[in-house]
Amino acid sequence: MNAQPNANLFSRLFDQLTDGAKTAIETADGARISYNDLIALSGRTANYIVSRGVKPGDRVAAQTEKSVAALVLYLATVRAGAVFLPLNTAYTLNELDYFIGDAEPSLVVCDPSKADGIGKLADKIGAKVDTLDANGNGSLSDGAAKQKSDFATVTRANDDLAAILYTSGTTGRSKGAMLTHDNLASNSLSLVQFWRFTDKDMLIHALPIYHTHGLFVASNVTLFSRASMIFLPKLDPELIIKLMSRATVLMGVPTFYTRLLASPNLTKESTRHMRLFISGSAPLLAETHREWSARTGHAVLERYGMTETNMNTSNPYDGERVPGAVGFPLPGVSVRVTDPETSKELARNEIGMIEVKGPNVFKGYWRMPEKTATEFRPDGFFITGDLGKIDTQGYTHIVGRGKDLVISGGFNVYPKEVESEIDAIPGVTESAVIGLPHADFVEGVTAVVVNSKEAKLDEAAVMKALDGRLAKFKMPKRVIFVDDLPRNTMGKVQKNVLRETYAGLYKR
Repeated sequence: MNAQPNANLFSRLFDQLTDGAKTAIETADGARISYNDLIALSGRTANYIVSRGVKPGDRVAAQTEKSVAALVLYLATVRAGAVFLPLNTAYTLNELDYFIGDAEPSLVVCDPSKADGIGKLADKIGAKVDTLDANGNGSLSDGAAKQKSDFATVTRANDDLAAILYTSGTTGRSKGAMLTHDNLASNSLSLVQFWRFTDKDMLIHALPIYHTHGLFVASNVTLFSRASMIFLPKLDPELIIKLMSRATVLMGVPTFYTRLLASPNLTKESTRHMRLFISGSAPLLAETHREWSARTGHAVLERYGMTETNMNTSNPYDGERVPGAVGFPLPGVSVRVTDPETSKELARNEIGMIEVKGPNVFKGYWRMPEKTATEFRPDGFFITGDLGKIDTQGYTHIVGRGKDLVISGGFNVYPKEVESEIDAIPGVTESAVIGLPHADFVEGVTAVVVNSKEAKLDEAAVMKALDGRLAKFKMPKRVIFVDDLPRNTMGKVQKNVLRETYAGLYKR
């Protein structure tokens, strides 16, 4: 009987490598890292984290700025059979206390400037701490440099965990979505095929690497296809336009495209060498889609994914990319729309709950078996919480969210967490947090606040009280004061009424 091949994502990425000298990553300052370099660097880092006590199945948490060393840490963690836990760099110590306490990593890697505060959180669970700064320097890289590059990739099964990503909801705390080696590998391989990636491609990678889009979609798809990526620390519209003369693909959130459209240097000529522009993480306004096509001659390819499922659907590579639609199910993925009350599948063009099933769908929520059970149908379909429809041509459309999740600049913000912080401010009676249309961020986080009669709070006072309590992307763009919040007959706040009332708040 033949032994099963190693399903470890790292093995699937690198075991069949034929041209190790090819450039995998080019940095903003022109440094080039080959595929062989990535293998060697990940071996050194894997040896180091194992020397720090990391065992297969352990969690390795990372709140680090984007760097090649940070990406190598992800690869090394997976290679060592451990579970990678990326954390948004904007999270405060208040927020990190929950994530670290819930996931119980054995190692936490952070920026040196945050080592003292995070060290205290790590001490609570007996975790060790290493550092890594924006230039890839710190105790992690120092320790890895002293290790051998050879490392025997730990054998993993398809269903073993490769990563945990904390995702937002509208109530309660964040949930840790458990993603397996096969979840990540199968989805990336589908995208390579669907988006026609080859070793001739050069991706402009300007996304952060602490969520699905930048870490799994952009990085894994590039590596699986043996393409190359220009690794930029952040969005820089003028630099991105300059790089288009030798790149072929850009992946971004809608904010990327609105910022690029603001530049007079974005033209048909400047985008002539590009073959594909991909947008995700939040809905791209149809107006932005049409303006991009008019200016560049390219139609943005919009796709639909979630932390729990990776990518589910995509507009076609060949064929019409419909503004406002997110396309067809990816190979191996099933999508249906059901009645939220009866769970009965609906006919084409009827709006209901979007449900998905496939090898991309996560294993469940970390240490939340009851919550996991309620999110899946008996036949294995995952209930996304997104409302949508499938039209007569088979295109999926997202028309809203069954929950009041706000997606601002591509990041999920759940209102309950922001409301809890606002309600704790002396003088606040209650609050409601909503998302309103915003040209740059798609949705702007907006707080509607009711003060007690004797309070003299203003917008500046609320913002000051929240500073340091919430990540910057969760901070309200505006605070509106009202005498009462609108409610239905059951006493529930009608956020739909608030959204309608203040819909034009951010219009220029």
